[in-house]
Amino acid sequence: MEELNVSNIFDSHAHYDSEQFESDRFETIESVFKKGVVGIINASSDMQSNFVGLELSNKYDNMYFSTGIHPECVADLEENYLDVIRKLATENKKAVAIGEIGLDYYWDKTYMQKQKEVFEAQLILANELNMPVIIHCREATADTLSLLKKHKPKGVVHCFSGSGETAKEILKIGMYISFTGVLTFSNAKKALSALEVIPTDRLLLETDAPYMSPAPFRGKRCSSDLIAYTAAKMAKVKGLETQKMIDIATENTKRLFNIK
Repeated sequence: MEELNVSNIFDSHAHYDSEQFESDRFETIESVFKKGVVGIINASSDMQSNFVGLELSNKYDNMYFSTGIHPECVADLEENYLDVIRKLATENKKAVAIGEIGLDYYWDKTYMQKQKEVFEAQLILANELNMPVIIHCREATADTLSLLKKHKPKGVVHCFSGSGETAKEILKIGMYISFTGVLTFSNAKKALSALEVIPTDRLLLETDAPYMSPAPFRGKRCSSDLIAYTAAKMAKVKGLETQKMIDIATENTKRLFNIK
């Protein structure tokens, strides 16, 4: 596939703190900023990644970060985790969301109750601070929707691969929905069907880098410039030009996360 010539890309969710970028983190970030990327939100997962996200946001003007605890990282959580997140969120202008938070019952069901407790505590904090949330949901749709309906946060459900019915429930809460390179996979029928029911003013684009590389790069390390291929697929479904779809998603990202 030939390279797509696009600009104004805002990657609403990436993990440049990942060990997969250990050898060339700064070079990669600087490279994507030369390839049409105008903004990146580095989503935190554990306590260490929160501080790497802060460091990256301080280093690059167009880099932002979310602060939060991923559901897979709740097992050995320190008791003061919420105080740390609150401090990071309130003392840093580049902190734009509480996330990545949510529920994940795919790998290990041992900590389901702890996941729900940590998720709910962070939802309450986000509402208290009037900040959007970035939601992770895997094999936990019913419980995730239940807590979202209870607390009604503003924010986005990221890396969406659910049904059109689930998408409609998320939209009713007032939230946004974000897609990764999954849209370009040959088995993405459910995600594409869900995309059809989501209005363009509620859509975000993301990579989830280093994961979820779009076709034809599936299986390789993902970086923010590859959003172009996800955007092309999204644009085709919505009957738009690729650049127009990118521009809409970037505007939505800035609006949701209050980025000027």
